[in-house]
Amino acid sequence: MTTEEKLQHFMEFCMEDARSRSAKMLDEYTAALEQTFLEHQEDAKRRSKQQVALESERIEREINKSLSLEQISMKREFGKKQDELKEKLFLELKETVEQFMETPEYIKLLEKQILEAKELAGKEFITIYIDPADEEKISNLSLPGSADIRVSEYPFMGGTRAVIPSRHILIDNSFQSKLEEAKHDFRFDSKDLTGGTANE
Repeated sequence: MTTEEKLQHFMEFCMEDARSRSAKMLDEYTAALEQTFLEHQEDAKRRSKQQVALESERIEREINKSLSLEQISMKREFGKKQDELKEKLFLELKETVEQFMETPEYIKLLEKQILEAKELAGKEFITIYIDPADEEKISNLSLPGSADIRVSEYPFMGGTRAVIPSRHILIDNSFQSKLEEAKHDFRFDSKDLTGGTANE
């Protein structure tokens, strides 16, 4: 298994574990909201039966409106809770990535990314950028031949970026981009208030 595959497996394991814990929390939160909704529904029905017959139709309309607004409010709360848990999940993932960047495996990953970028460029001129936080790691990189490796002016949370100007190619292997892509595509598997799934 390559270093990149190990990293991918490691990140998938972390994501799955965090997703599982988050889904469990969301399920518990959803169950509580549904129970509250049912209690509101039952209470509204009891009150409607106590009203006089002439007012029952008007009261029923008001109850339905009230229940609809309550359900909308609960869905809004549920969405807010999902967003909070998603932010927490990706903060934990970012911390895990930062810990990985202090390991020898991270140096190997940088070397692999640089070599792959040079292979893609072939004889074309290529500039490879590393994160400012990795500047001291340049001397630890073991690379055959010369490589135009520069420290980026802008931090990108580790990994590498490379530019092949003649072909207008940007190779973005930065952790920042990978985390942003993962966050953009992330969906909870937990059931929502309507009984479907959150990614439907």
